[in-house]
Amino acid sequence: MQTFRRWRRPSIFALALTTAAMAAFVWLGLWQLDRAGSAEALLDAFAAAPRAPQEEFAAVATAPPESRYPHVRVRGRFLSGRDYLRDERVHDGRVGIEAYAPFAVEGEAPLLLVDRGWLAWTHAPTAAPVLPPLPDDAIELSGIYAPFPGSGIRVGGNALQRQASWPKLTLTLDAGEIAADLGRPLLPRVLLLDADPASGFVREWTPAVMPPARHRAYAFQWFAFAAAALATFVVVHRKKG
Repeated sequence: MQTFRRWRRPSIFALALTTAAMAAFVWLGLWQLDRAGSAEALLDAFAAAPRAPQEEFAAVATAPPESRYPHVRVRGRFLSGRDYLRDERVHDGRVGIEAYAPFAVEGEAPLLLVDRGWLAWTHAPTAAPVLPPLPDDAIELSGIYAPFPGSGIRVGGNALQRQASWPKLTLTLDAGEIAADLGRPLLPRVLLLDADPASGFVREWTPAVMPPARHRAYAFQWFAFAAAALATFVVVHRKKG
């Protein structure tokens, strides 16, 4: 007996569901590819920033360019005794803190938050991290003028309000909370200081973004889902007679 195949007539619901699913999966795949391109451009811009010629800070202080991270020089004074420590920052498998200090820029009313770098800390309950001292006199700094790091998941509200003395420890870096804590406004970005072996800090600046390769892997996954939806539709609506 001859075997032949013929199609089952799909319902409008099955056709609509498959079409919608495939369209959604393809859109998500294209979105992930776009995210991969954006992440790659961000990493390239960040990597190029330290080698770029230094710019005057006043030109970009209040309205920094969105598409790049200026390498600037800025003059002013640190506010002594007002350090902020972002806790649980991991570098090369070791846990430590990221140290920030407010900086009064010459000619600017808002304060500039300066990222001094990463420092290992054992989290001993009876000992605070020992920070290299800040200069008392006016000083010129150079570094990358970069956006505030993402705050991540907020747990337990504003930790700064519960601490009466500095340095203050926090898991997040919220510009509004720090400005309120200092009683002065902040400039819209932070300064990531140039590397200096004598500083006592590790300064290896990489934006906290998902690697482009992972975005592309997710894109492949979504495209595979679209192909699977189409294959399922074909198998379900094809039968032997």
